[in-house]
Amino acid sequence: MNFQNLPNFEDSQHYLDIAFSASSKKVKEQRLKLRRFEPLQRAKREEVIRLDTVKRVLARQITKLLKSFPSIDSLPEFYQELIRLTLDYKQLKKSLAALNWFVQKVEGFHDRYIKLIFKTRDINKPKQLRAEFYGRVSSLIRQVGDDLKYLDNARKTLKGFPDIKDNLFTIAIAGFPNVGKSTLLSKLTTSNPDIDSYAFTTKRLLIGYRTHKYEKLQFVDTPGALNRHKMNFIENMAYLALKYVADVIVYIYDLSEPYPLKDQIKLYKNMKKFSRPVIVYVSKTDILDKKLVEQFKNDSGFKVFDNIDDLNNEILLKKKEY
Repeated sequence: MNFQNLPNFEDSQHYLDIAFSASSKKVKEQRLKLRRFEPLQRAKREEVIRLDTVKRVLARQITKLLKSFPSIDSLPEFYQELIRLTLDYKQLKKSLAALNWFVQKVEGFHDRYIKLIFKTRDINKPKQLRAEFYGRVSSLIRQVGDDLKYLDNARKTLKGFPDIKDNLFTIAIAGFPNVGKSTLLSKLTTSNPDIDSYAFTTKRLLIGYRTHKYEKLQFVDTPGALNRHKMNFIENMAYLALKYVADVIVYIYDLSEPYPLKDQIKLYKNMKKFSRPVIVYVSKTDILDKKLVEQFKNDSGFKVFDNIDDLNNEILLKKKEY
């Protein structure tokens, strides 16, 4: 899901300026045609053109914003939960509803003032009614000014969300920071992430892809330590990816123990709560004593992989079983 193309939500005066400018331009374009009408009819038609244009431009601009914004309830569960984690969900719904209300009110005022203009017998009245309509519309859009600001801030937040494709078979790579998750991602996919030598360097979800027999696989590097009671934002995002996006989890053990092995085992057991197949991989075997790796494989009680080709084959087997 890509939120990069969401348009800006400008302040209320921006939309008024566009609408009022368009109405003046439209009247100038029609002045020659309007000359054939007697003065009262000409005055009426000129103001009707202004009202029609303002209504049309405002309704089009605001409706375009509403249509560009994703329907929250129809998003994949990962994004719904991420929105609830990062935004005031009630305020978001309220602000979107406020813009819908604005469009309906503008259309209602438009119809009402058009009827008043056509009924009048006073040549000065159409201009007066147009001024009243402009005042009502200006008041209305200022009432939703805070909603426009909130939605623009929400847009900026959404643009920072990872682009996870919910229709692809997805492998999540999990484990403590600095155990080799990003390195493994680069080996399994076309991704080439920057690797740092200290913990908690991944500030976002890293995503990579690989195609196998015309089928695209999606790999997600889930950062952070997910065994804490109070997770930070990026860890919460990783947790949601494991819960809602992953079809298979590759869990990495680092036997050089940047984190105690007992803690790595505890985090591995936490992976079971996601009810996904978990594949165990041992990283950094090129710098480890082979006897240590073999002992871990023998003592672990589960299948352990320390070779990329074997890991790849196991992933494809899980994909076939899926």
